[in-house]
Amino acid sequence: MWGTTYLAIRIALETIPPLLMGGIRFLVAGLLMIIMLAARGETLPGVRALPALMILGVLMLGLGNGGVVWAEQTVPSGLTAVLVATSPFWMVGIDALTPHGQRLTVRRLAGLVIGFCGIVMLVWPEIRVGGGRAFLVGVIAAQIACLGWALGSIFGRRRGHTDARDENVLVTAAYEMLFGGLFLFLAGTARGELGWLAFNTRTAAALAYLIVFGAIGGFTAFAYALKHLPVATASLYAYVNPVIAVILGTLILKEPFNARMGIAAAVVLAGMALVRET
Repeated sequence: MWGTTYLAIRIALETIPPLLMGGIRFLVAGLLMIIMLAARGETLPGVRALPALMILGVLMLGLGNGGVVWAEQTVPSGLTAVLVATSPFWMVGIDALTPHGQRLTVRRLAGLVIGFCGIVMLVWPEIRVGGGRAFLVGVIAAQIACLGWALGSIFGRRRGHTDARDENVLVTAAYEMLFGGLFLFLAGTARGELGWLAFNTRTAAALAYLIVFGAIGGFTAFAYALKHLPVATASLYAYVNPVIAVILGTLILKEPFNARMGIAAAVVLAGMALVRET
C-alpha cells in the first residue's frame, strides 16, 4: 500500500505545497485514528509518554515524510522510492556509531558499499546530464528523510516504543502522526505555504487517498502484519514499495525509467538485503 503513496504525493504536489500537504495528511489521519481508538476503548498514552512520541513523530514523519514530499518536487516518484529504500543503510551506520549499538559485520559493510554504489549509479547521470541543482536538492532531501526515519527508529527502539508485540502500535502511530503532522503544518505555515494552498479534484483526491489509505490504512495493515506474520515477512514491504512506485510512476505519470536505472535500483536493493540480514 505504501508503494502507491509516492504516486499520490506527486499528484497532490501539483497544487498543494509540500510541507502543508504532509502536515494536513498526518494531522487529519492522526486525529481520526485517536478518535477511533478511543471509541474502541483502547488505552491512550499518558502525559509522561507524550515527549517521546513527539520526538518520534518529528523525526520519522516530520523529517521522514517531509523529506520525501520535498524530494518529489524535483525527483520522479519512482526514483524517490528507491532512494528512500536506503533508510536501513543509515540505520545500520548510525547504530554502529552509538554506544551499545550493533557492530558492523563484513556482510553489512559490504551491503553499505554496494548500496552506495547503486545510489551513485542511479543519481549521478541525472545530475550530470540535466537534473542539475534542483535534482541534487531533491536527492539530498530524500536522504534527510532516510536520516530522520533511521534516527527515529533507533530512538524508539532504545526507549522501548517500537516493539509492536508489547504495545498497541496503532496508538503509537496515531500520536506520531499527530505530532509529525503538526510539525510539518507549522513549518509550512512559517514558510508562507498557506498563501499557495489550492485544491482541484485531482489533488484533493490524492490527498484523501494519502490520509485514508496511505496513513490510516497503511499503518493498520502494517500493525496487523507485525502481529500476525513473521518479522521477516512483514518487512518485505521495504523491497516491494520501490517496485510498485517505479511501475506506477512509469505507467501513470510517464516518468523515465531505463535499463541503467533498473540495474542501479537492483544494486541498491541487493545492498539493502545484505544490510538487513541478521
